[in-house]
Amino acid sequence: MTNKILLINPPHTAIGSRMPKEHLPPLGLLSIGGPLVDSGFDVVLLDAEFGPISIVNIVKIAIAHAPNFVLMGHSGSTSAHVTIKTIAQRIKNQAPNITIIYGGVFPTYHWQDVLDETPEIDYIVRGEGEYTTPHLVTTLFNKHDLQKVKGIAYRVNNKPFSTPAADMIENLDDYRVGWELIDHSRYSYWGNMRAVVVQFSRGCPYLCNYCGQRGFWTKWRNRDPVLFAKELARLNREQGVVLINFADELPTGSRKAWKVFLEALIAENVNLTLVGSTRAGDVVRDADILHLYKKAGVIRFLLGIESYDESTLANIKKGTTTRTDKLAIELLRQHGIISLATYVVGFEEETDADYWRSLKHLLNYDPDQIQMLYVTPHRWTPYFPTVANRQVIQTDSRKWDYKHQVLATQKVPPWRVFCWVKGIEMCMQLRPKAISRTIKNKDAAFLHGMRWYYKIGRRVFFHEVYDFLATKLAKNGQTVAEFWGASLHQFENAHTSIKKKFIPISVRSASK
Repeated sequence: MTNKILLINPPHTAIGSRMPKEHLPPLGLLSIGGPLVDSGFDVVLLDAEFGPISIVNIVKIAIAHAPNFVLMGHSGSTSAHVTIKTIAQRIKNQAPNITIIYGGVFPTYHWQDVLDETPEIDYIVRGEGEYTTPHLVTTLFNKHDLQKVKGIAYRVNNKPFSTPAADMIENLDDYRVGWELIDHSRYSYWGNMRAVVVQFSRGCPYLCNYCGQRGFWTKWRNRDPVLFAKELARLNREQGVVLINFADELPTGSRKAWKVFLEALIAENVNLTLVGSTRAGDVVRDADILHLYKKAGVIRFLLGIESYDESTLANIKKGTTTRTDKLAIELLRQHGIISLATYVVGFEEETDADYWRSLKHLLNYDPDQIQMLYVTPHRWTPYFPTVANRQVIQTDSRKWDYKHQVLATQKVPPWRVFCWVKGIEMCMQLRPKAISRTIKNKDAAFLHGMRWYYKIGRRVFFHEVYDFLATKLAKNGQTVAEFWGASLHQFENAHTSIKKKFIPISVRSASK
């Protein structure tokens, strides 16, 4: 028996994946790929985002590779589920002996539904996969007792069954990313800059009730800042990587650790460009060290503004104020760092007047870039029960990607909501003040980032208009609870206690 594993990164239907002519490496699959290689498995990655590769050809490639195990997952977890389900069904139809394992945020919480509805999926990894996945695959390979593997779901007597939640990983440095599984020259971002996605930290200590990631990671943790800086420097020197995209919810969560990382990266003396997300409060907190941000290579931070209304911010437990948001944007600008403000509509039953006020407040915030999003309720979040009775107008879960309206707003029809969102984006991005500020900026890195965003924005804008006109939205359809099922918010935390130091699980002796 061989020990071949094929990791499949499915093609994503989201606008953000299809519009740019650039692709970022699938960090989640690479993060389990490293531990699987270290455990003695023969691992290959098929990244179907390139092309994208059709499902028919994905299946042909998978069958030709003849793996023992096919592992699938995607960072766009909910919106990628239908595609993953289809791939699993077609692979299993042609090669029933291949074991299919599915991981990610969506299956972590929807494991019962997935196992009930998709018999072609054999096992689900719930929560972090770096320890659980090698443990599961090795247990299957050696035909040992599956019930001893925490954090998995499978069928017992044809019924969904889950073992206890897996322990949370304490030391993220115990697990390495399998960078050797990709050709770095194929991946770029930010205008053809060779790029990778990384995580300095996992989790977030804040209580935003709509966030679909916080409970999945359970607790905020960070990698060793000096070792992390050395890894980024090595990727630059050995692989020519120049753009680092942080996947963290909150890389700046610890001022002490973040400052050590910035200083360590500066000391490495490599020319890197850093982009990511953070909280406005952390930017304000770090006002005295923002020069280190810039010196280390930070060129843009996404700030979740979410709403102008203080009561809405309180209801969704955002833990910030409009004053802090505005000050953070001003501070970033003073240090030559682009501010990308995300603004979410649909939390409440807005009126036309609410959208008008949103525009006025965004103009007052004066961010460099804007990204309008639609509220998208996830079944495992505390926000879900608050909207359980609202009507679903988008029944294709592949479009539950924050860029499509999924909930009805009773006081404003969908076409007018769309017009408001696109109108606000146009007003923000094309206002003379913003264009003049960009043109006059002497910072080449800042100017490059702004030009790249305008270029991508044009393509996305017209695609979204076409997509909206071509989409038939449901009328008088199901409620959120009827569409997804009962709330799972009581199971939001995906892990239990902390996992001790990683010890690689070897299959070499069993594969002889």
